[in-house]
Amino acid sequence: MDELGLLDWKRRVFALFAAVRAAGGGAAAVADWRAGRDALFAEHPQSPLPAAARAGFAGLEYHPFDPAARVAAELVPAEPARFELDTSAGEPMAFTRFGRARFALGGEACELELYWLEAYGGGLFVPFADATSGKETYGAGRYLLDTVKGADLGTHDGRLVLDFNLAYNPSCSYDPRWACPLAPPANRLALAVRAGERHTA
Repeated sequence: MDELGLLDWKRRVFALFAAVRAAGGGAAAVADWRAGRDALFAEHPQSPLPAAARAGFAGLEYHPFDPAARVAAELVPAEPARFELDTSAGEPMAFTRFGRARFALGGEACELELYWLEAYGGGLFVPFADATSGKETYGAGRYLLDTVKGADLGTHDGRLVLDFNLAYNPSCSYDPRWACPLAPPANRLALAVRAGERHTA
């Protein structure tokens, strides 16, 4: 059954992020996470890659690990506001903005809006784009956190942990059959974030 395959995919992705969370980040944990994703993309029936692309798959491409790309962001409350984020399929997806994450990256002050998925069970979702988008990385942005899919690094001293080394492309970047919410204008950073997954297609 496809549903059982999807359940297995989610379980494995959750485990990859749980291992990084338990290790507190670091080069070895990020390398294991990347190797685990490569294995899933190459071998799992629920891989975002089209079946024809899996045989010659040589691994996803990433920027080099950067310890400074892991930050602990201050959580700033925001008046809840409902948003319909654009998706790759054209049908908007409902989220509620409930706060902002403030942090320094590359010597610059940054801020990203935090969204809560308005669907059964909900979930924290943090997409972003930056000055590399459409050049070195996927043009529609990447994901930092998506707790529905297990992408969660927890908190530290009341701050939200964000690790741009783990920034990853949405599934629609590999195959248009997937429908993915895209990074909104409010989450487009002015700086170039050379950390996390690249995009060479």
